[in-house]
Amino acid sequence: MRGEVLVSKSHYDGGAVSQGLLQEQGAPLEPPSGVATADLASAGFRSAKYTPAEWFTGYQSLLRQAGADHNDAQTVQEESRVLRKETEAITVCTQTNGTRLLGERLQDIHRWKSELQEHIRRLLSDTTALQGLKLRLEKALDATETPYAIAIDNLTCRSRRLGSDLVRDCVEEELYKEVDLIRNVQTLLKRTIDQVATQIKLNRDTKQALEFDWSDKYEAYALDLQCGRFNDKSTDTQHHAISAAMMEQMSNVPSWINFTQDNLHRAFREEKASKDLSELVQKVLLDTTKDLRVQCSNVDQALLQRCTEQMDAKIQMEAQFKQTLVQIGFQERNIVALQKAIDDKDAPQRVVESRLYCRYQRTNMELCRDEPQIRLEGEVREIDTTLASLKKQLSDARSSLAHLEETRMALEKDIMCKSNSLFIEREKCMTQRKLYPTISTLSGY
Repeated sequence: MRGEVLVSKSHYDGGAVSQGLLQEQGAPLEPPSGVATADLASAGFRSAKYTPAEWFTGYQSLLRQAGADHNDAQTVQEESRVLRKETEAITVCTQTNGTRLLGERLQDIHRWKSELQEHIRRLLSDTTALQGLKLRLEKALDATETPYAIAIDNLTCRSRRLGSDLVRDCVEEELYKEVDLIRNVQTLLKRTIDQVATQIKLNRDTKQALEFDWSDKYEAYALDLQCGRFNDKSTDTQHHAISAAMMEQMSNVPSWINFTQDNLHRAFREEKASKDLSELVQKVLLDTTKDLRVQCSNVDQALLQRCTEQMDAKIQMEAQFKQTLVQIGFQERNIVALQKAIDDKDAPQRVVESRLYCRYQRTNMELCRDEPQIRLEGEVREIDTTLASLKKQLSDARSSLAHLEETRMALEKDIMCKSNSLFIEREKCMTQRKLYPTISTLSGY
C-alpha cells in the first residue's frame, strides 16, 4: 500500500474561520523529525498546499456561510421564542379550559347526584311508609277474622232456636249482610295488600337503579375531582399514549343526561304511584272500618230490638198463661158443679118415675090421666130436658177445658221457646258481639 497517494479531505471549522484562524486539515503532515523532504517526494507524495486564491475564496465562503447560518439561527430562535410563547399560551389556555370544563362537569355531576340522592331518600321514605301500611292492612285483615267468627257463631246459635222462633227475622238478615260485607272487605284488603307489595317491589327496583346511577356518578365525581387537581407541578402524572383514543363504548352527553332523566322520571312516577296508593290504602282502611262498625251497630240494634220484642211477647204470654191457668181452674170447678147438678137430678128423676110407675098400677077407670098424671109426665119431660141441657153444658165445659189445656201447653212451650231465644240472643249473641274489634284494631293499629 505504499504506492498509493493518501490525501485527506479538507474540513473547515466555522468558529476558527470567524476568529481568522483557518486551519487546513487537509494540509500535508509535517514530516517526522529525522526524515528529509526529498525523501518524501521521492516516495511519491505530492504537495497538498492551496493557492492564495483558493485560500481567500475558502474563508470568504465560510464567512458567508456563517453569516447565513447566524441569520437562520436568529430566525429560528425568534420563531422558536414566538412559538414557545404561543404554544405556552395555547397550552395554558387549553389546560385552563379543560380545568374549567372539569369544574362545570363536577357541578353537573354534583347536581344530578344530589337530585338522585334526594329521590333515593324519597323512595326509601315511601317504601317505609308503604311497608307500614302493608303491615296495617295485614293486621286489619287478621282483625276481620274475629267479626267473621262472631257473625258465623251468631248464625249458628240462632239456628238452635225452637219452634216458631226459628224465623228469618231482621237480625238474621243483618247477620247475613255482615258476613257478606266481611268477605268483601277481606277480598278488598287482600287485593290492596298485593298492590302495596307490587309497589314496594317497584320502588325497590327503582331505588336500586338510582343507587347504581348515583354510585357511578359518585365514582365519576371522585375521578373528575382528581383530574381537576392535576397540574404541571403534580408528581403523580404520567404518559398514557392510548388514553386520547375514543373508546367505542363511551356514551355522549345527551345519552348521559337522558339516562339520568329516565331514572328520575321513573322515580317521579313511582313516587306519585306510592303517594296515590298510600291515599287509597288510607281510604280503604277508613271505609272498611266504617262499614264494618256501621253493620255491627245495625246487627246490635236489630238484636236489641228483637230481644225487646221477644221479651214483650214472653211477658204477654206469661200473663196469658196465668189467665189460662185461672180459667182452667174455673172450668174444672164448673165441670164438677155441672156433674154434681146432673147427679142431683137422679133422685128427683127416680121419684117422679116411681110415682108414674106406681100410678100405672091403677086399674079400670082409675087409670085416669088426671092433673097429677099430667103434672108428673111434665115433670119427667122437664127433668129430661134439664139433664140434656146440663150434659150438653158439661160437654162444652169439658171441651173448653181441653182447649184451655192445649192453650196452656202451647203457651208453656212458646214461653220456653221465647226463653231459649232470649238466652241465645242475650247470653250468646250479644255477649259474643261485645268482643267485636274496636275501630283502631279494624284500622290495623
